Amino acid sequence: MEFRGETFLYTLAGLMITFAGFSALLLALRPAAGAKLSLLDRYLAKTVMTFIFVLTAGALLPALFALYDIQEKWIWRCSAVLFALPMLSLQVTYPLRRRKVVGKGPPPAIYAVLVVFGSIVTLAMLGCVLEGLQYSAAAYITGLTIDFFTVVFGFVIALDVIMQQPTEMSDRPAPH
Repeated sequence: MEFRGETFLYTLAGLMITFAGFSALLLALRPAAGAKLSLLDRYLAKTVMTFIFVLTAGALLPALFALYDIQEKWIWRCSAVLFALPMLSLQVTYPLRRRKVVGKGPPPAIYAVLVVFGSIVTLAMLGCVLEGLQYSAAAYITGLTIDFFTVVFGFVIALDVIMQQPTEMSDRPAPH
């Protein structure tokens, strides 16, 4: 059973997984250059992967529900709830989790975009879809897309912070 936005969601899921691989590769550059991984490096890698897999699941949920011939309005409502709850949890608790692991909160730009803006987008999407508005599919896909780009933005800003960290050399012998 086809549903509105199906191709867009598959494309978005592919883009998300590609980004996850790309971000992991970028984070592997420091150790490959002989630097030790910092707590921030590890935390960022884990956080990006977690966000991306929740986003990817959100992109694939509608297709999964469609396989069961669920009415389209329920496809979007169920997908919205199952995506929004873990996503909001990740967004809202990000500063606390980061502070607990790294010792300080996120930079203001990451807080503003990833936490505040991302949470507002997720809540607005959830409200629009649960309200049963005419463009529920568009609201869901738009929210998912914007949330993805808030994670990309957060990663780029965090990567800049990581690259400015002093490189502690690892105990590995230098290659000959």
